[in-house]
Amino acid sequence: MTDVASVAEQPLLTISGLEVEFPVKGWRRPPFKALKGVSLDILPGETMGLVGESGSGKTTIGRAVLGLAPIAGGSISFDGRDTTRLSRADRRALSADIQVVFQDPYTSLNPAMTIGDILAEPLLTSGTARIAARDRIRELLDLVNLPSDAADRLPREFSGGQRQRVAIARALALRPRLVVCDEPVSALDLSTQARVLDLFIDIQEKTGVAYLFVSHDLSVVRHISHRVAVMYRGEIVETGDAAAVTGAPEHPYTQRLLMAAPVPHPKRQAVRRSERHALLASQRASDAARETVR
Repeated sequence: MTDVASVAEQPLLTISGLEVEFPVKGWRRPPFKALKGVSLDILPGETMGLVGESGSGKTTIGRAVLGLAPIAGGSISFDGRDTTRLSRADRRALSADIQVVFQDPYTSLNPAMTIGDILAEPLLTSGTARIAARDRIRELLDLVNLPSDAADRLPREFSGGQRQRVAIARALALRPRLVVCDEPVSALDLSTQARVLDLFIDIQEKTGVAYLFVSHDLSVVRHISHRVAVMYRGEIVETGDAAAVTGAPEHPYTQRLLMAAPVPHPKRQAVRRSERHALLASQRASDAARETVR
């Protein structure tokens, strides 16, 4: 990854003590706490990898940043401005600076629209003239390594990896400063994953955009991130330099995530599986003891 020591030390995004709660069906049942006092920050031009298993709360953080989750406590600020409870108009204005790339390239694009119309939509909505929009579309297609004639074609004419490139181009249309990447390569095969991850890195080097990169795969966040935060049951249990967290993790949960990755050797895989089961048993005992104290 590119060294970000040269970027400004003032965070672009700051999340402080964030709490998100969802209502639960049933008479007087307490709400479900999806996030429990989460704090992290992202520097300009930096990639913060957010990793954890399904249900850990990592996607909820991304949704909260986008204004799509019910915030019960804490704050989110972007470039020094509190964005925790913006009006609808202010949230629309902020969308030029904060964009998102979703997980599934098959459902995130309108199948009835050409690629050119898909990319033109945010530009025209923001007031860009049609001639300028056409020029910007050509720039975007070149940025994500798609041919210029792609603008006249429909999403169904492209592979999964190419569709995700279109989704990335759409997210970059308004030149955002932060892109929330919600499992953007998990629906792709391994070889396509690698190419799309390299594309993310190349775009960051060219534009200086920052990423909040959400994934369940520790190897993916190792490849793309400058720093990594590990989520477990709505809390961040470990954070730090990507190489340190993904190479020599300190928290038992992060160690389990690392051991869950397969290795191409039967005996080493058997040892790793045994060590992971031992860590899992230890973690369950620790969680049970903590619940008893509460």
